[in-house]
Amino acid sequence: MSAPEEIEYESFEEDLSILVQTLKESFESTDAEYHVDEHNETLYIKLEGLDDYSQDEIVEIAGPILEELDMDFEEIILLPL
Repeated sequence: MSAPEEIEYESFEEDLSILVQTLKESFESTDAEYHVDEHNETLYIKLEGLDDYSQDEIVEIAGPILEELDMDFEEIILLPL
């Protein structure tokens, strides 16, 4: 990997980490995982305790966070862990 690609990848990983941590804190989760499906340009984020929230609550909490996101995903899916 060349230096610019490596820096870009590290920046991408850092952005993902910040996003997952922010969502984890917002949903008061004790654990979180994520998976990037590059083929479908989809990000899956699993959050412990997410099933304690209604769909409306999830949208209300996660919506503003995801709107601030500057990443190129077709879809971001939140799932209970």
